[in-house]
Amino acid sequence: MAAQSFLENGYAGTTMSGIAATLGGSKGTLWNHFPSKEELFESVLEEKTAAYRAHLSQILDPDGDLVTTLHHVCVSLLEKITSAEAVALNRLVVSEAGRFTEMGKIFYLRGPRRTLRMLADFLSGAMGRGQLRKGDPEAAARVLTALVTSGCHQQLLVGQIGSATPEMIRNDADFAVSIFMRAYAPEQPMAD
Repeated sequence: MAAQSFLENGYAGTTMSGIAATLGGSKGTLWNHFPSKEELFESVLEEKTAAYRAHLSQILDPDGDLVTTLHHVCVSLLEKITSAEAVALNRLVVSEAGRFTEMGKIFYLRGPRRTLRMLADFLSGAMGRGQLRKGDPEAAARVLTALVTSGCHQQLLVGQIGSATPEMIRNDADFAVSIFMRAYAPEQPMAD
């Protein structure tokens, strides 16, 4: 219910009193569970992102084929962030974070930051195994996510398309992984 209120009314338009009234409970009971709107928003984001992080941890298999794993990561990320709910949340955060910086911070730390951290840890392992050129794993994770979100996700956010098709998602994942692997391919020893 709180998630729906945030998406429909925006962060500024969502009140603890309004949520309590919609739920049919008292404002005091809601305040006992969530002492602030920020904590309620954080709880909503935790609920929305926990399942994805669990799914991502299964995809990030250090024993699997690297390119295949990265492709699965990109497809999975795009499927998550191109959903109607995720696009609406992203638009909400971008539109209101300037006025409510705490909301933007909560969103970043609970969503994109955790995903980047998981991906960076995986890439660090791949660098250590010699599967990727050594470098800053967090920078590499940012590069990969920037590449994969530059296509249909970007178009969705600005209203150029109504939805992302599975083909668009696969194409964007192929594009991102191809460029990423060219940039981070292990250095080849020089021939004699």
